[in-house]
Amino acid sequence: MTPPIPDGQDPMRALLRASHHLRADQLGTAVLRTAPRLDGVRLAVVYVVDYEQQSLVPLGGEGVPAREPLDVDESTGGGAFRRVAPVSSRASDGAVTLWMPLLDGAERLGVLELVFDGDAPEGADEAIRAYAALVAELCVTRDEYSDVLTRLRRNRPMTIAAEIQWELVPPLTFGTDRIVIAAALEPSYEIGGDTFDYAVNGELADLMVLDAVGHGLPAALLATVAVGAYRSGRRAELSLTDISARMNRAIEEQFTASRFATALLVRLDLAGGTLHWVNAGHPAPLVVRDGALLPPHPCRSSLPLGLQPGPAQECSVQLRPGDRVLLYTDGIVEARSPGGEFFGEDRLADFVVRAEAAGDPPPETLRRLMRSVLDHQAGQLQDDASIVLVEWRTGREEQMRL
Repeated sequence: MTPPIPDGQDPMRALLRASHHLRADQLGTAVLRTAPRLDGVRLAVVYVVDYEQQSLVPLGGEGVPAREPLDVDESTGGGAFRRVAPVSSRASDGAVTLWMPLLDGAERLGVLELVFDGDAPEGADEAIRAYAALVAELCVTRDEYSDVLTRLRRNRPMTIAAEIQWELVPPLTFGTDRIVIAAALEPSYEIGGDTFDYAVNGELADLMVLDAVGHGLPAALLATVAVGAYRSGRRAELSLTDISARMNRAIEEQFTASRFATALLVRLDLAGGTLHWVNAGHPAPLVVRDGALLPPHPCRSSLPLGLQPGPAQECSVQLRPGDRVLLYTDGIVEARSPGGEFFGEDRLADFVVRAEAAGDPPPETLRRLMRSVLDHQAGQLQDDASIVLVEWRTGREEQMRL
């Protein structure tokens, strides 16, 4: 039974009060009962996005009307998710449905369907956005101690390796006035050796993309040790070369000589825009500037982690505001078409440039990119594929546009 909803309270206060003893499976009902306290709303349904970000799945509950999953690319609700902006539609009886993106910071969780008998009242925007933000935060907190939302987001079984990898990674999207980070992993239900990590601490952003040799559970275990060593070094405020050495030592001590991982360790100075990196046998970072891919940086790569005989070489480049940096595994650019054609760096950069010109936000760019990589291989991924897109900003872009 859903906790009682207090009478006489505004929707935010009522939902907050109910949330203290709210199970994850009761969230849909709590939203259904509190949303009508928003001016004009008569019905509300929560949808969460699946792991592949292809469908929006309704969260049921006591009294919640039956709904079918929505296609992210083809539905009105999917439009709100893709654009990260409210979208509305009108039914033949005059009822208006408002679709609100559910966001945890910059991370897209799903959408909220709000049905009005007519047009939404003027001045209701702020209250609706605040309510949707609270629903999103409750999705995050309920997911911490329940499998309800996790199960809902799956449309097929997940391998043990993929379970491990998804628990390792931070949110797929993060953003501040200085930096936007977006990431993607495929195949969502069988990912093994590919992973990524990041942390933004003050004026420094640390990022890592890693590809552990092999497939399945052995690769996931190697990646787990590597990520643990990476976080240990990062949190000890070590240099990139020292973090690389710590990761190399951990892999060397725990695995045989035939087991290793390629990786790219990156540190971005958010105040000045200097990008530093250590390349451990990995594809080099790509920088897209003013609609074009910059020439490859001459800095050479070190050996993969687990095979390094000495300190890795640190490289650096000065970014300009608006530059986009791509960190990826070889499963992206080495994806082969049935005719043997590689997806390639130029196609990758061109996709990002065209998406930026179309106004797609970084997380939507990567969602569509992964579909493009999959289509290039006729629907069959030949290797794990992961990518992180980083956009550096000065923090003055919004002011300059006003």
